Amino acid sequence: MKRALGLYAAAAFAFLHVPLITLIVFSVNASRFTLWEGFSLQWYRALARDTQMLEAAWNSAVIAMVSTAIATVAGTLAAYGLWKRASRVLTGALYLSLVTPEIVMGISLLAFFQWMFRWLGWQLGLHTVMLAHVAFSIAYVAVVVAARLRTLDRGLEEAAMDLGATEWGAFRQVTLPLLAPGITAAALLSLTISFDDYVITSLVAGVDSETLPMVIYAMARRGANPSINAISTVIVLFFGTLILISERMRKA
Repeated sequence: MKRALGLYAAAAFAFLHVPLITLIVFSVNASRFTLWEGFSLQWYRALARDTQMLEAAWNSAVIAMVSTAIATVAGTLAAYGLWKRASRVLTGALYLSLVTPEIVMGISLLAFFQWMFRWLGWQLGLHTVMLAHVAFSIAYVAVVVAARLRTLDRGLEEAAMDLGATEWGAFRQVTLPLLAPGITAAALLSLTISFDDYVITSLVAGVDSETLPMVIYAMARRGANPSINAISTVIVLFFGTLILISERMRKA
């Protein structure tokens, strides 16, 4: 049984990671096609000269960092509020946003923006993408932070207030430091999800707010371009590292 489970686990991991390993290998292939012709970094050099992809990467980074900062604060406060005063309705509404299909959320956000901007005279752009990313990232942050809060003793804040601390002081000096690993893990998860999103972003982005997933998808539809392998390898290595850090922080 142990050997069978080991083989099953190895097969599952191979199914997940062999395509990524193949991607990394062909990112340093001299050929444009899936035929090995020798080691070369020419596609990374081509990537460094691709202004469209670099601009899209910059847009993705800005959107991810801003939306993560806002979502982390809002999601942490939401989780803390539900921890202090539980509500099944609000908790259910929080989880509803996690299970709602992206296409449905994207269309609903687009309809909301179009209705609201009709009165404000605004247009779709980076700001709408940021708002959309904040909308779906808050739930992820709240769930991760809530999991951390369930491990805390409620009596710690009460003890701090008995010793003269205000409610804000007890939260800032006692609860917040204990929540730091969970908040960091939630922020890293939010950053990864935001940077990676395509469906919702493509629906609410303006003509001047293309993100990296949008550019990669458009390039992939036009045919083989090894620069996609290069940028994808950079993304896999960078966010793979973030996910490992997030997991370590979450279990701390």
